[in-house]
Amino acid sequence: MSKDYSSRSTVIIAMVVVVALAYIVRLAHLQLFSDEYERSADRNAQHVKTIYPERGILYDRNGEVMVYNSVYYDLMVTTREMKNLDTLSFCRHLGINVEDFDKRMKEIRNRRINPGYSSYTPQVFMPQLSMEACAPLQEHLFNYPGFSLQKRSLRSYSRPVAAHALGYVGEVNRRDLENDAYYAVGDYSGRSGIERMYEEKLRGEKGKEFYLRDVHGRIKGRFANGNKDVPPVPGKDLTLSLDADLQAYAESLMQNKRGAVVAIEPSSGEILCYVSAPTYDPSLLVGNGSSEHYRALSDSPYKVFLNRPIQSFYPPGSTFKTLQALVLLQEGIITPQTKYACHQGYSFAGMKLGCHSHESPMALAPSIATSCNAYFAAAYRAMVDDEKYGSSQASMQVWRNHVSSFGYGEKLGVDIAYEQSGFIPDENFYDKLYGKRGWKGATIISNSIGQGEILATPMQIANLCAIIANRGWYYTPHMVKAIEGESLDPRFTTPHRVSVDSVHFQPIVDGMRAAVTESFGTSRGVAVPGIEVCGKTGTAQNAGVDHSIFMCFAPKENPQIALLVFIENGGFGATWAVPMASLLLEQYLKGDIAPNRKWMETRLLNANLMEVEPEQK
Repeated sequence: MSKDYSSRSTVIIAMVVVVALAYIVRLAHLQLFSDEYERSADRNAQHVKTIYPERGILYDRNGEVMVYNSVYYDLMVTTREMKNLDTLSFCRHLGINVEDFDKRMKEIRNRRINPGYSSYTPQVFMPQLSMEACAPLQEHLFNYPGFSLQKRSLRSYSRPVAAHALGYVGEVNRRDLENDAYYAVGDYSGRSGIERMYEEKLRGEKGKEFYLRDVHGRIKGRFANGNKDVPPVPGKDLTLSLDADLQAYAESLMQNKRGAVVAIEPSSGEILCYVSAPTYDPSLLVGNGSSEHYRALSDSPYKVFLNRPIQSFYPPGSTFKTLQALVLLQEGIITPQTKYACHQGYSFAGMKLGCHSHESPMALAPSIATSCNAYFAAAYRAMVDDEKYGSSQASMQVWRNHVSSFGYGEKLGVDIAYEQSGFIPDENFYDKLYGKRGWKGATIISNSIGQGEILATPMQIANLCAIIANRGWYYTPHMVKAIEGESLDPRFTTPHRVSVDSVHFQPIVDGMRAAVTESFGTSRGVAVPGIEVCGKTGTAQNAGVDHSIFMCFAPKENPQIALLVFIENGGFGATWAVPMASLLLEQYLKGDIAPNRKWMETRLLNANLMEVEPEQK
């Protein structure tokens, strides 16, 4: 018995010794080799203040500042430090009532609304206060423990233009916090447009300042004399391709209208003008009243936040005839000399696709100039039903592949957030709709004139015009011309060649020029003295009033601008879109509007099409 007892005692003693040695080793490690306790002590004795960097400045293509930074303040509260607060006095200095104060404090402490809440860390009590709004409070702030002002740089605008292109900056949400460790609760990031697409370039890197605090949490001075501080790194400046003067002029002409204006420099793919109408003053979404302004704009029946150049898609109408002609030429269905008769329309299967009165028959270039429906209906049907393809499905696949090479039916890849793809039907679509043996060229004849199931964004139509101007190639349209200290993404500097040979573009260009110069042309109203303009009208059918469309480029040789004007519910293309394009071309290429053309400008400035029945989707 005594031997067993002695053995157990030895084991217990050994265990105690091992545990003691483990503690000794651990303590020695912590004291001699580890800085864990030092760091923990530092955390308890330090207050870390985030220093926000200056966001990158945005310039237009001519060096004019479009977006810069102004000083605002976030009023912060650390709830644990709030002691003996004179709430009534505090509210009076801030210009709010006690009920509003209580509501804000309740929301701050509600972890469902504010998942990053901690009583130890500063929380945003009131964001984006201007210097003027802060002035009554600032000199009395020491009387209100727990409250502090955090300097913040927010956006300001030199002109109230290009809201949809530039985008806006707003507070990050839970998804942002989960996806990017850069952000903390209360931070801001680009929410749309260029601000969103180039967020990582524009935002810069945060800095940190370290302060000492006593056992009561009060700030006592800089930690390590500021030697541990990390300075912020400002964001990169961007030079945009927009021409601010052209942008402002286009927005003035689009006042009281719905639609889009897109202008592209064909030789570079740079977007010169980008209008979504109706628009808004981007400064409304900055400052303490931004939430109320956002709600008011969101509630507009005219879909103010809809970014029409890249998010709306419509039947492209007769502008699509130029692309049809290119596909038909490439496939050998027609030649520039091919003629089709038009008897005020195209009759088929007991039905008739109407057309206006003009000379008949016509070859390709005149048919583009006069926008003959019968010509393109007959030629398109001939391709879909051509036996050389073996079936309608096969010919449709060939047709769609050509159309897709021009950027239709897919996202172009522009550097503006939330681009949509539009829609180009294929053989599978019609097989499901009609059955594999249930359709032929006559069934889908509306496609021939840019109607039917075809849908395109204004940006895609503008890019088509740039492709024609270039005779068969394009750069992906883009808004940023240069990034400070960096090169552009190669996708904006790599040319794309379409599937149609360049030799086939000249008849299309000739037809678009004849549309402006010939008596039977549909685009005569776009003519600008001294400039060779090539254009194509379009009238997209709609359940309400038709949409007015016009695309053009100028000059004919070495073109400097390709332009698309799309006015929702504007009627015939020649009524509103053509004269607007004429003024925009003159403004951009000549710098001013001639006195004898001011009447046209006045007519457009005074036109109010907002009361016309809104689009039917």
